Amino acid sequence: MQARHLDRKTYFEDSAITSSLFYLPYIRKFHLITSCSKILEIGCGEGGNLKPFANIGCQVFGVDMAQIRIEQARQFFSEEKLKGHFESGDFLEYPTPSEDDKFDIAILHDVIEHVPDKIAFLSHIRKFLKEDGILFVAFPAWQMPFGGHQQICRNKTWSKVPYFHLLPNPLYRFILNRLAGEEEAMVSELISIKKTKCSIERFEKVVKATGLSVCNRQLWLINPHYQQKFGLRPRKLCWGISYIPFFRNFCSTSCFYLLKLG
Repeated sequence: MQARHLDRKTYFEDSAITSSLFYLPYIRKFHLITSCSKILEIGCGEGGNLKPFANIGCQVFGVDMAQIRIEQARQFFSEEKLKGHFESGDFLEYPTPSEDDKFDIAILHDVIEHVPDKIAFLSHIRKFLKEDGILFVAFPAWQMPFGGHQQICRNKTWSKVPYFHLLPNPLYRFILNRLAGEEEAMVSELISIKKTKCSIERFEKVVKATGLSVCNRQLWLINPHYQQKFGLRPRKLCWGISYIPFFRNFCSTSCFYLLKLG
C-alpha cells in the first residue's frame, strides 16, 4: 500500500490540489460557481476535494460512511479555519431535502465503482439537486490497468501489477490470498470492487436509466490525480479512441462526467 494512503493529511492536501486544478475548473466551464453555491460530496473521505470550494466561500457538505474519515475532515478543515459540514452515514438513508435545502452541485468522485445498485444511487442523488443543478462524477474505467484498485494492496509487489484484477475470480482470489498474502479483509474489499465494477458503457446505461443526461464527458489517458501521486502530466484520451466502445476502457484511467436533470 502506498504511504500516501496511510498519511491522510497528505492525501487530503493532494486531493485538494487536484480538485483546485481540475475538478473545480471543469465544473465551472458548465455551471456558475459563487460564494452562494451549495456543494455536496457523497463519499467525501477527508474532504480534500471540497477544500477549494470552501476556499472561495461555497457552502460545502460532505457525507461518508466511514466515521474516521469524517472526523479527519472536521479536523483538517478546523486546522485551516475553513467552514464545512460533515456527517457520517449511509447516503441512501438520507431523506429528500426541501427545495430550499437542495444543492447546486453534487460531487461523486471515485465512488460509483463501489456501489452495488448504481441506478438507485444516482436516482437518489438527483433528488438532492436543484432544478438547474449539476452532478460531477469521476471514476476509473474497470478495464484500465488499476481499475480493480489493487494499488491498495499491502504487498508492494502486487500493488504495482496492472490488469491482474481482470482474471477470473478464483484465480484473482488465489493470487491475493496465497501469493500476495493479503489479509481476508483486503481480499474481500477487492473482490467486492470486482463485483461492483463500472465500465464506461455500463455507467452510461445507468445514467440513461435514471433520467439524467450527460452535458459533458472527458476521458483521461493519464488521470489528473497522477500529477500529485506520481508527478505525471495529465493527458486527455484522444478523441478517436474515446468513441471506441470497450477498447476505450483499457485506456481511460479516469472518466469525468457532468450530469444534469432531464
